[in-house]
Amino acid sequence: MNTMQAAERRQKKTELKREAILRSAAAAFRRKGYHGTSMEDISEALLMTKGSLYYYFKDKEEILFACHDFSLDRVLEKMREVFAAQKGEAAATRLAALIQGFVDVMIDDLQGSALALDFTALKEELLAKIIAKRDQFERGMRQVIQEGLKNGEFRKVEPKLASLAILGAINWIGKWYRPDGSFKAADIGRMYSELFVEGLRAHRGSDRAK
Repeated sequence: MNTMQAAERRQKKTELKREAILRSAAAAFRRKGYHGTSMEDISEALLMTKGSLYYYFKDKEEILFACHDFSLDRVLEKMREVFAAQKGEAAATRLAALIQGFVDVMIDDLQGSALALDFTALKEELLAKIIAKRDQFERGMRQVIQEGLKNGEFRKVEPKLASLAILGAINWIGKWYRPDGSFKAADIGRMYSELFVEGLRAHRGSDRAK
């Protein structure tokens, strides 16, 4: 194994460990709240020493930021995939894919906790970064809704309010979803997609966007 391959393996190992820490932290934050969770709570769940945990993250706030940042990066990646793979598709099709993608992230290995956590506990600089990424996804969804209005697919609505309503409903999944519950991720994504896309659709005989 050459030096470059060894470095890549170390980097991959570090990334996997950091992701495991985020899962543990997200679960602990969900159970006890951000302020009620200690670094010991997170490290003990992974059978790590607190000192080992500090090797990967300098403090609890950095972990909270990383939870949000990790999940938002996945959301934005899914948005880019939808825009690239479904270019030219109907707005309804792309909106459904965006909703499904967001729901998938909400019910991933972090079990939806990350995006549902109170990010206002972050200091101003980190908070601004998280808000910027959330706003980026909201603008992408709003753009699709605007296109649906323009071509007559969707009934007349205020695009920003519509996108915020959709995102608010999806964000709430993190509050009630349980991996061992009766609702599966694929079913939730499909139901949310159908609910919101059909709710926006301009049906024959209704007022169409101008």
